[in-house]
Amino acid sequence: MSDKVPPWICCQLGAREHYAIPRALHQHGKLIHFITDAWVLPKSPLNLLPKPFLANLRDRFHPDLAQASVNAFTHSLIRFELAQRLQKTSGWTRLIARNHWFQQRAVELLETITPKLNTRPILFAYSYAALELFRYAKTQGWYTILGQIDPGLVEETLVRQEHLRYPDYQSTWQPAPPQYWINWQEECLLADRIIVNSPWSSQALQQVDLPANKIDIIPLAYNPPETASKFERTYPSTLSTERPLRVLFLGQVILRKGIAAILKAGELLHHQPIEFWLVGSLSIARSAKMYGQVQWIGSIPRRQTAQYYQRADVFLFPTLSDGFGLVQLEAQAWKLPIIASRFCGEVVKDQVNGLILPEVTGEAIAQALEFCLNNPGQLQAFAEAATDMSEFSLSQLHHHLQSLPHAHL
Repeated sequence: MSDKVPPWICCQLGAREHYAIPRALHQHGKLIHFITDAWVLPKSPLNLLPKPFLANLRDRFHPDLAQASVNAFTHSLIRFELAQRLQKTSGWTRLIARNHWFQQRAVELLETITPKLNTRPILFAYSYAALELFRYAKTQGWYTILGQIDPGLVEETLVRQEHLRYPDYQSTWQPAPPQYWINWQEECLLADRIIVNSPWSSQALQQVDLPANKIDIIPLAYNPPETASKFERTYPSTLSTERPLRVLFLGQVILRKGIAAILKAGELLHHQPIEFWLVGSLSIARSAKMYGQVQWIGSIPRRQTAQYYQRADVFLFPTLSDGFGLVQLEAQAWKLPIIASRFCGEVVKDQVNGLILPEVTGEAIAQALEFCLNNPGQLQAFAEAATDMSEFSLSQLHHHLQSLPHAHL
């Protein structure tokens, strides 16, 4: 990268994408400060806290950033979360309060950092927790980049429609308050560039009048487990009641992920030798109509996901809307063919390493699964054509970041 490219300050609430963007920048000497809500070193006594108490603090560290300039508010976060529990806040109220708390602390820190800078940096922050940061950055004449984590308002509209369509599933989903979207639109206005992870997200943002020439598509980074590269996937010549087609869904069991269509497909295929494995936290009511071949496995520790990817025959990802859908890369790392919708990151090449659904319906899923059931040899071919994971490496992510139009300010 040219030395003319300004250094970056990354602000990140949570451990999103395993800190991929600050890691990619730090590897190439372009990260001057990383600001995050919590950072727990491996030897910290906070790792000894009982699991139900802020268990995710155990994930708030990455060895790739051990030598980086990391600024965190760990003890302030603990006080904030305890106060929220005492006040019995939940849902959007707590999420918005946390976003505001983080931005306040981060701006206070930026005010102390700014006088020591000898250059105007690029400020990167993720959507919904960037507004106050960008307002400050603009007073300093800094360049701002927004990491848009999802397809925004268009996604909420789609999800609202799905919940109206399937009230029997008694989901607890609630739309965001209007001010949330007003703030987001100001974030987008203040951002010089907006990074999305898929063409679908780009289309969704353009539907609410964000200019296409401000949006850059950069896929997520993913580092597959070393054992996955040695995994050999094989299929029987025929699938039967004794050896059924094993269909894996892994993620939140919510309507946005296409669960209603999956369960409809199960109903349509109840006479076929197919097992559905639903792995993930359940946020809908289970219906008496659901057939026996649907196995509700529930939430599992992340380390156990590999065994499901290995044992399944096909991965089902019929999401109504996702910024990307990292589970697709996890499945492909284990050479698992995918049936996916069009409304997510582009991992599936239709009829090459899986199938793309023409629409998210039970009928479309059933048709795709019947094809797999009747053509196990084609599943073998899909497995052998699995995605090259180097496309999603940290170095590739860095290449995309340096190619952004800010590169020679």
